[in-house]
Amino acid sequence: MENRDSAFQRLFGSLEDTRSFFAPGRVNVIGEHTDYNGGHVFPCALNIGTYATVRKRPDQRVQMYSVNFPDQNRIEFDLEHVYYRDEDDWGNYPKGVIAQFQQAGYTLNSGFEVVFEGNIPNGAGLSSSASIELATAVLVNQLFHFNLDMLELVKMAQKAENQFVGVHCGIMDQFSIGFGKKDHAVLLNCKTLAYSYSPIKLDGLTLMIANTNKQRGLADSKYNERRQECERALQALQQAYNVQNLCDLTLDEFRQCEQMIPDETDRKRARHAISENERTLNAHHALVNGDLGRFGQLMNESHQSLRDDYEVTGPELDTLVEAAWEYGALGARMTGAGFGGCMVNVVESSRQEEFIRNVFRKYREKTGLEPSFYAVAIADGAREL
Repeated sequence: MENRDSAFQRLFGSLEDTRSFFAPGRVNVIGEHTDYNGGHVFPCALNIGTYATVRKRPDQRVQMYSVNFPDQNRIEFDLEHVYYRDEDDWGNYPKGVIAQFQQAGYTLNSGFEVVFEGNIPNGAGLSSSASIELATAVLVNQLFHFNLDMLELVKMAQKAENQFVGVHCGIMDQFSIGFGKKDHAVLLNCKTLAYSYSPIKLDGLTLMIANTNKQRGLADSKYNERRQECERALQALQQAYNVQNLCDLTLDEFRQCEQMIPDETDRKRARHAISENERTLNAHHALVNGDLGRFGQLMNESHQSLRDDYEVTGPELDTLVEAAWEYGALGARMTGAGFGGCMVNVVESSRQEEFIRNVFRKYREKTGLEPSFYAVAIADGAREL
């Protein structure tokens, strides 16, 4: 694959006066399906992501190219006509961010030419869309001296995905990519956007992502179904409790009132959201205290809850996670929406190759699919290089 600097020279001439930017991918270590229930999430930014080489132009044209999509030509448009177009494909994410700046009253006084290059594995659920959005937000902010703080950029990137692209995502992806910090996870309260950092000291351990490589057909419809089930559970509880979100309740409070939810399935969904929120807070405390054993145990309990109460795992994810438990992962769980996609695990670095070999074999024997593994490190958030 051509790299971004040589692509830039081929398309736009020299590299003179160019600037470079980077926005990471992210993984949610624990705290799944809590975001839309007013709970906490616990993601971290990764050392893989989206790079951009950019230079201002003397006119009002924007020209974009991605070395990841060599079959697609340059995407070109005028700053006066920033519209969503199906044929622009990946280009709608950066276009959406530009549109958000304009809607917020910021005038880009010239166009620019930019080449993107990403090294996030395709379909791995590590949020390549939010990564390119934040790379664009940071480069536009710096290039045109708008001096917006990171929270504003994060909100713009989320709006771009919600309103311009039309994907109904929460704020976790953009937030963790904007506010990432090397060797730390971000504990984010999705209701208030209050956040704090927890050190993850993985001495002798490796953070590993494994992809089931199962096509996720049901994820969107099932995701909407789960949201509706949680909303019904909340409405039932609101008859006795003054709460806005399921995660406003502690697990003890929920146990005292769970029979108020007439439907057993809705009750299970609520139990997951509330217990997962508590696990996420406990995971934060475990890391602050340097207790990685407890942290791993909470990751395992998270997967069990997602499997039994939330029912979003499926046979492939369960097989992969159970193989990870069998072959010595300190902690392993599905991450993301579910129904395929990825697991995240913590493994001993010295046994990493043996772990991959054994889990690969077991998973292939049981499912006929071959998983992909990625060792990742925890990195800083979106920035100019």
